[in-house]
Amino acid sequence: MKELLRTNDPVLISFIVSLLTEAQIEHVVLDTNMSIIEGSLGILPCRLMVEGEKLDQARFVLTEAGIEDHAN
Repeated sequence: MKELLRTNDPVLISFIVSLLTEAQIEHVVLDTNMSIIEGSLGILPCRLMVEGEKLDQARFVLTEAGIEDHAN
């Protein structure tokens, strides 16, 4: 798995997860429960991971949605 993006914005993650699901790109969001440990401050970002061979396709999906500046 390769990191597509890292962010504290739950709305952005939800939107990108929706885009990746629609494009049938396997993905996983890591560190979503870290806010419990940190006290819900939103300091630790979540990581959105995709399969290595699908990374370019996932970046293209973000480009088509006009949010390519959020990708790593």
